Amino acid sequence: MASVPSWVEELEASVTVASADGTITYLNRRALETFKEDGGASLIGKSLFDCHPEPARSRLREMYEVKKPNHYTISKKGLKKIIHQLPWFEAGSFAGFVEISFVIPEAMPHFDRG
Repeated sequence: MASVPSWVEELEASVTVASADGTITYLNRRALETFKEDGGASLIGKSLFDCHPEPARSRLREMYEVKKPNHYTISKKGLKKIIHQLPWFEAGSFAGFVEISFVIPEAMPHFDRG
């Protein structure tokens, strides 16, 4: 993987990058903290599919087949988070998925700007 800009490491969001075959290739500082109990840095080089139980594993396989984004929110350990799972491409070819997650407030303003 190419050199990662320092702002990605310092971002107050968890960033996980996986290759086209589902191998975890990168975890930023926040992701290492988030997944510490699951292995932290030792997850790099492991399969995303092995890290997820059903039904999440099947959903992940479907995402890899259709190469489309997936977005949802979760509540865990008293925090509400938004999860963005986005396909990434290199020279027009599918290269894998990037997951970006961060804490959001329980209540937050919404603005219609259309």
